[in-house]
Amino acid sequence: MDLTKRAEPERDVLVSARGLEVHFPIRGSGFRRRPIGAVRAVDGVDLDVYRGETLGLVGESGCGKSTLGNALLRLVPPTGGRVTFDGIDVTALDRRRLRELRRRAGMVFQDPFASLDPRRTVAQTVSEPLEVHGLAGDRRERAARVGELLELVGLDPAVAGRYPHEFSGGQRQRVGIARALAGEPDFLVCDEAIASLDVSVQAQVLNLLRRLQRQLGLTLLFVSHDLSAVRHISDRIAVMYLGRIVEVGPAAAVAGDPQMPYTRALLSAVPVPHPELERSRQRVVLGGDVPSPAAVPSGCRFRTRCPDVFEPCPDVDPALQPVGSAPGHLAACHLHGVVGTPVAAEADGAADRPPRAATGSAAR
Repeated sequence: MDLTKRAEPERDVLVSARGLEVHFPIRGSGFRRRPIGAVRAVDGVDLDVYRGETLGLVGESGCGKSTLGNALLRLVPPTGGRVTFDGIDVTALDRRRLRELRRRAGMVFQDPFASLDPRRTVAQTVSEPLEVHGLAGDRRERAARVGELLELVGLDPAVAGRYPHEFSGGQRQRVGIARALAGEPDFLVCDEAIASLDVSVQAQVLNLLRRLQRQLGLTLLFVSHDLSAVRHISDRIAVMYLGRIVEVGPAAAVAGDPQMPYTRALLSAVPVPHPELERSRQRVVLGGDVPSPAAVPSGCRFRTRCPDVFEPCPDVDPALQPVGSAPGHLAACHLHGVVGTPVAAEADGAADRPPRAATGSAAR
């Protein structure tokens, strides 16, 4: 295969992860509570976020996508691998330099009520990053900047003296976005930023984020389990399963021509806004339960639920490889060629090994 024709054009990488791992120890009972295992929330992720783009990160609940977003900002400490931000090794920074970096990277959290201090006014909340990073002088300058930020996210500056309980969910999320923008960041992680909002309000917040991304030249990592929302806002989409990226590429290619069975199942779960088409379309229903991230299956970690499983799946851990016709479209699936790391048979997880005979779908 000539990979040069399939390669993506050179682009400016702002955030990069290589072999990133976040493992949480499982401790046994007893006085010393020694570790007896680990939850592999993020398990060897390689990912690039290009400057000025919106990268959607999608997957089922518990796949590790929120942990990955936090690890990129070092809000949770990585247990392995490396993260670089604009060429700076984030994993090696001390506390002072990490604080300087945090000014350039903001976070919008899932629950806009839990993430706002109920005892602080909107003005106090939004102005806190200005004080921490020394971005505004006296009180008058801070108040003026808070008013500008509130206007930027579609709120009246007159509400600056109110408390979070006086706002609706969508308004509280706008306050959270204003706080994230206070440091004038280059990179913004939106962690399930619309999950707790009504559907009509979700569309408003999505449109707000798209406008801010274009207006301010932001780079966004949009984390969500809602593939329809991700498809609407993203330039590229990365699909995550059980701690790994299993498919990544341009949004139109991933959503229109998915190359990984898991991605096809996620797309199949998105309802079609047409009653007749919705009743007649064929759904991809996955069998079994998601394996525990503390007992990841050997080889392809999706093999215990995959409808296309065949012989190499239990024995070779698949690597991302070029697929489809779009440049930069990658998938970790043996259906496109057995590329990856062989694993020992005794390293199998809790799931049973599938039949060794190849199925007809494997011949694609």
